[in-house]
Amino acid sequence: MRAAAAAVALCGLLAGCAGTGAAGSGPDGADNRFISGDGNMTRYAPGDRKSVQGVTGEHLDGKPFKLSELKGKVVVVNFWASWCAPCRGEAPSLEQVYTENKAKGVEFVGVNFKDSKANAEAFERKFKVTYPSLFDADGRVTLAFREVPPSAIPSTLVLDRQGRVAARIIGATTYSKLNPLVAEVVAEK
Repeated sequence: MRAAAAAVALCGLLAGCAGTGAAGSGPDGADNRFISGDGNMTRYAPGDRKSVQGVTGEHLDGKPFKLSELKGKVVVVNFWASWCAPCRGEAPSLEQVYTENKAKGVEFVGVNFKDSKANAEAFERKFKVTYPSLFDADGRVTLAFREVPPSAIPSTLVLDRQGRVAARIIGATTYSKLNPLVAEVVAEK
């Protein structure tokens, strides 16, 4: 049953890039489980956050990755592809939020979805992306987020220090949307 649900979530991602009007909902699909949402952004109350476990993969440079090694840090996970126009549009904002917050212990991880490694590397060079990205050509990394699926490309998750999803943005994000979310989760104790 879980495999079927994961496959349905993956099919949604395969449909293409997200616009800015995608609906957000709580982790169980009900709107009563989150703090607030504005159509494509959802913030989850600490008691309603879903933990993300067992995420492993390989960086674009081939080095292994385990999300569990970042526990204790705020982590921003951005799902992107070189073929996605909104991903190109949000890349400078993501890099700016990363640059401004990395000294505070905030980690960023990109998840390059259904792409070629060469195109992904070219995207990172062109947009001067300095945080690491995982290569997810077969969708396995993305499926590991099935508890709160990204739902579209691009999507961004903000994980709290316990490795739980504190916020989800479906569609392209901006500096003015992402930076306050990151600051809010960093301020949590």
